[in-house]
Amino acid sequence: MKLFDIRKLPNRLTISRIILVFVFVILANIRDDLPGFFIPRVDETTARICQLVGYIVAILAALTDFFDGAIARKYHLESDFGKLMDPLADKIFIVGTFVMLGEYKIMPGWVIIIVLTREFMVTGLRLMAVRKGLVIAADKWGKVKTAFQMILLAIGGLVLVTRFDIHRDLYWHIWMILLLLMIGITVGSGINYFVRNKDLYSDNI
Repeated sequence: MKLFDIRKLPNRLTISRIILVFVFVILANIRDDLPGFFIPRVDETTARICQLVGYIVAILAALTDFFDGAIARKYHLESDFGKLMDPLADKIFIVGTFVMLGEYKIMPGWVIIIVLTREFMVTGLRLMAVRKGLVIAADKWGKVKTAFQMILLAIGGLVLVTRFDIHRDLYWHIWMILLLLMIGITVGSGINYFVRNKDLYSDNI
């Protein structure tokens, strides 16, 4: 049995992204200001080290999203598993990281609700497609949305790690403008999925 099979590499990277998200969540939940869930409160130095490592883990998870697709396209290794699981892994990544930024008051709760609503609705659309033997792959706008979200998550994670006071008027206004732009792209790409695949549900509404 081969120890390394490049044909399985894109899907293994996708699965690793899901695992890394949970590692990030555990590390980000180690805090010095209050205890986490089943995690005791620690001193400031330990908390900051854990959060820094968590930030690095999150970046590695985001990079797997680039490499799994690039490798699959270069070596023509696209599969139905990849087309279905890659967007789902992205959503798990977005959910985990967005919720943790909300936990630290870096991202408002209403922004997270809008983003998660879009993600769950598109996931529901994909499940409808699967029942009909179809697979809805991520389109151009979906990829733009994911890329922009990950950029904002990188900024938010940096705020978390450095403990920068982003709530000061000027910085908070700039941050909110970026979040509103992200919401526009997120909602717009979601609408695009439903318009392009209206045949999946048009007979029922």
